[in-house]
Amino acid sequence: MIEQVVRHATGHLLMAEESTCGLQGSRCNSCGEYYFPATGSCTRCCGTDLSPSFLGDEGVLWSWTVQGFLPKSPYNSGETAESFQPYGVGYIELPCGLKVESRLTCGDPEQLKIGMPMRLVEVDYGQSEDQVLRTFAFAPAGNAVQEKQ
Repeated sequence: MIEQVVRHATGHLLMAEESTCGLQGSRCNSCGEYYFPATGSCTRCCGTDLSPSFLGDEGVLWSWTVQGFLPKSPYNSGETAESFQPYGVGYIELPCGLKVESRLTCGDPEQLKIGMPMRLVEVDYGQSEDQVLRTFAFAPAGNAVQEKQ
């Protein structure tokens, strides 16, 4: 049996703070604007003095849809047309006001409501040869345990 390696495709977008893991962004020291992913220049004031910023691991669902077709490269996860399962995609509004596009752990329209609290989790979303692909996603806050899709 071949041991599968887990590859976190978006690990560079996460940062640990205290006992939690959340999104890593940047904040302009001149005007206070937040960015995700982190950047070195501010589009609001054209400043270049930005600092790393822990954006947190929770927010509210601002908008959403269901991805009902197989994504194209580089977003595909090794699935085939026969094995593809629809999944939710949404914008999560973080406490700082920034809206972040993310995969959702739920793809059921009956369970997704604009304004509902969401929490960051890590999910396995596919496979590439001998690697399990992992990314971050947001789950309804009541289900904020590590989930597999």
